[in-house]
Amino acid sequence: MPTAPPPSRDVALETRFFLERFKKEIIAVLIVALLAVIAFTGYRYYSDRRAAAAAASLANAKTAQEYQQVIDRYPNSPAAADAYLLLAEAQRSEKKFAEANTTLQAFIDKFPQHEFVSTARMAMAANLESMGRSDEALAAYQQIATIYPNSFNAPLALLSQVYILKGKNKNDEARRICETILTQYRTSFWAGQAMQELRLLKPSSTPVPVAPPAATVPPFLAPRRQHRLRKARRPRKAHHRQTSHRPLGRVTPCAPPSAGRGLPALPH
Repeated sequence: MPTAPPPSRDVALETRFFLERFKKEIIAVLIVALLAVIAFTGYRYYSDRRAAAAAASLANAKTAQEYQQVIDRYPNSPAAADAYLLLAEAQRSEKKFAEANTTLQAFIDKFPQHEFVSTARMAMAANLESMGRSDEALAAYQQIATIYPNSFNAPLALLSQVYILKGKNKNDEARRICETILTQYRTSFWAGQAMQELRLLKPSSTPVPVAPPAATVPPFLAPRRQHRLRKARRPRKAHHRQTSHRPLGRVTPCAPPSAGRGLPALPH
């Protein structure tokens, strides 16, 4: 039984039918995509112009007030991040350490992923040290070395702890930190300084040698051992040969030998 041939399909006719059916939806999608491209291009243009203006304003800024103006006008720009650091440095040069730390903390809160966050924390610790708050500065340095172990500031944070510990006469802890720098950051620039500090540091206390335990003596040998010890401790006396000193009296001359044997000597 012959089969009926498949109906022929006109591709062009079907495409035209699809376009006619979904013409409004296709036009709407194209318009949205075009508007998105225009908006993105405009945003990039605006951002570039704003970043360029912020950079130019930062380049012309020389004082703390001008740095603050850059921050206020361009708060989210890269130039604003740099302006925070420069403002903190200007405040530190004026010995306004508390205000400098406030500025640095604002920088960290505003730009937590910035590459100079560890540097800002180091500056805050240095300001605390300048204010005489050495315990807080030591804790800050320890936190930096723990949170940013792979940062270029990590060995410097460790070395800064060494200086504080030296001032507190904690030489043993300072020596351990120097050894840590030489072990973990031996290729760092600060390894040489750590080696020099390690040579200058001396242990805070020298170990006292422990005497070996005395050998136990059986009870039945104890009296004999004590007798030997007393005998050994007794001072030795020099033994001098005693000679008798007889008083010298009148010496009687001996008689000359007589010719005969057994004859008595003649009296004088």
